[in-house]
Formats: sequence, C-alpha cells, structure tokens
Amino acid sequence: MPRAFLVVMDSVGIGGAPDADRFFNGDRPDTGANTLGHIAAACATGAAEEGRSGPLHLPHLDALGLGAALRLASGARGEGLDADPVGLWGAAQEVSVGKDTPSGHWELAGLPVPWDWSYFPDQTPAFPDDIVDEVKRLAGADGILGNCHASGTEIIARLGDQHQKTGWPICYTSADSVFQIAAHEESFGLDRLLQLCEGLAPMLHDRRVGRVIARPFIGEPGSYARTGNRHDYAMTPPAPTLLDWAQGAGRKTIAIGKIRDIFAGQGVDEVLKGEDRTLMAHLADCVATAPEGSLTFANFVEFDSLYGHRRDVSGYARHLEWFDAAIGPVLAAMRPDDLMILTADHGNDPTWSGTDHTRERVPVLAKGPYSGQIGIRAFADVAASVAAHLGIPAKGPGESFCEGR
Repeated sequence: MPRAFLVVMDSVGIGGAPDADRFFNGDRPDTGANTLGHIAAACATGAAEEGRSGPLHLPHLDALGLGAALRLASGARGEGLDADPVGLWGAAQEVSVGKDTPSGHWELAGLPVPWDWSYFPDQTPAFPDDIVDEVKRLAGADGILGNCHASGTEIIARLGDQHQKTGWPICYTSADSVFQIAAHEESFGLDRLLQLCEGLAPMLHDRRVGRVIARPFIGEPGSYARTGNRHDYAMTPPAPTLLDWAQGAGRKTIAIGKIRDIFAGQGVDEVLKGEDRTLMAHLADCVATAPEGSLTFANFVEFDSLYGHRRDVSGYARHLEWFDAAIGPVLAAMRPDDLMILTADHGNDPTWSGTDHTRERVPVLAKGPYSGQIGIRAFADVAASVAAHLGIPAKGPGESFCEGR
C-alpha cells in the first residue's frame, strides 16, 4: 500500500491572500505581505547576509515548484527561484477566519474551523480577573507576572529574575488565540508547569481560546533560554480530521513535531518530538521505516518561532536553506509509490511590521507519482488528496488534486 507524508513548513507563506485586508499587524493590514517573496528579495539585495550570503538558494524545493508557486500565488518573482517544476505544484488559500496554527493545520487536515476564536485585548492587564484567579489557585501562587501581550523571549528576559524571586508564573498572550505560561524548569518545576497548563486549559477552551501553552525555560539571571519541553494544550477538533480518517481505516499515524499538540492527540498513534534538526532525522527515519499505508504528519516550527515572530530575515533565510539541503536526501529516499506534500499553515513575513502571523496563500509541493500544476486550491484539498493517495475515504469538504494525474 502507498504511504503519505504531509510536511508543514510553519509560516512559509507566498503572499497573495485575497482577504489579507481583513487581517492586521497592529493597525497595518496584511495586504502585500509575502514571507518567501520578501525574504528572496532581501537576499538578492544583500540585506540578509548574517550567517549566509547571496540570493536565496533552495534547489530542491524550487525543483518541486516553489518559485512557480510563488509566482502563481502573488505574481512575485524570487531571484534564484526560477526552476521548471518537475513535481506537482500549486498554491492553497484558507477559508477559516484565523491566521493561527490550529486553524491552518485543522483545515489542511480537512476541517475548516467552524467558529471565530477568542482573543485577548492588546492592553495591560490583558486577562480577566477570573482567569488570573484560576491561574493563581492552580499554581499555588499569590500572583502572576506579565498579564500582557509579549514576545516569549523578551518577557522571559524581562521578568525571569522576578519569577525566580517570587515563584509567580509569567503569563502572556499574542495576536493568536493563546494563553502562554512561562516558568523555570528547576525553580518552578516542569511537571508543575505542565499540570498548571493542563488544569487551566478547559476553562480557556470553553471560551474559544485555542491553546494554553507551557513555555519552560532554564538558565540564570541574564542568560535565560527556552527549552524543547514546550507543550500545547489545544482544543480538540470538533470533527474527525485526516488523522482520524487514516486511523479509522486501520492505518498507522505518526506525528512529528507539535502535530500531536495541535490536534490534542486525536487520531495519533506515535509521537516524535525535538528541535527542527531532530525532526528532520525523524522524518528521514519514517521515510525509511514507516509501515505500508501509513500517514506521517510533520510540522517544522522554527521558521515561525525563531525567525518569523522575531522578524529575523537572515535567520529565516538560513533556515530555509538548511531545510532545503536537509530535505534533499529525504526526498531521494522515498519509494516510487510514496507521496510527500510540503506546504505551510499561514505566513509570518519577517519584513512586515509587528510580530504576528501574516495572512497569505501557501505553497503546495508534492513529490510522488503525480506531476503538473494544480492551480490555487483550498487548504482542505490537501487532506482530500492525501486520503485519495492512501485509498481511504475522505470525510471533509476538499477535493483531491491527485486523482486523474
């Protein structure tokens, strides 16, 4: 039986979302945001030279159709991204009303989000008193720190010392529908932090807040660093997704990265986690050993978490080039009847104002027994196409772009 690999390059948008004017970073609409296009332009003009140099170099992704997808989605021409595609390629646009991680992933898995998420106001304090009181009760603390919109690395650097002295958890949010809690793994305790977030999650989920995120860190004053023990307590999808379809058909499902967290464990048989370089090794192992008929679903988050939100153009370009070089041998090791789809869940243009995601179309690139242009599709078509390749029933609104090719 054929196998399928769905790989999300978190936030690698390609511009052109027709409803971008409805989404904002501060007071600025996302109209014109283009994560890949603007990174390529910066590289071509010598504006992204930290740790790398010259035009953006992505030969494996471009051969699959990345540059062609960029042109299709937004009309932008990325210097160095001009290959004639040999794979199946196109772009996709989202219908869910959020530009967040759960919305993008759920819709790629065949389930457009059927509601508006709840968000916290960009003011201080940001959280209602009853939520603050519940955090204090669950943490056994007399107060909380933060209570605002913030960058995770910035707020840890700013409040880490006070957290160590008081034992109060650092609570913050962003433009996403999230409630994040940072705490020191040693002085506060990792298990205590995870229990706090798990206990708080039902209250937040009842209010349509998509995720409660544990953000553990380590270190001493002046040198704090987040660890890889992040855990997302996400709302359970309200209907079956591609993972459930596959599992229900008796196929093994493997979640790489934060996929298990995004889907609240629903439809997942095996979980493989780590930093992006570790995740690439996991993906290579799955290509080598995953059983017949299986579905491997992977998320590579560091494009977004380390470079997009921090508006680090050079770092984003470096990570794209690392990913391209690393995915080459993985693609070469695939079996003839395997399908690997590489896509994204939203944009996060590092040249844009603010620090939030950007509303963009995303690339859809496929290596496998299919080829040609698929045009601009719906996110949900990705799930339908994976299901068609695996020979399992699709139970979502999408239409396959694999059948008949």
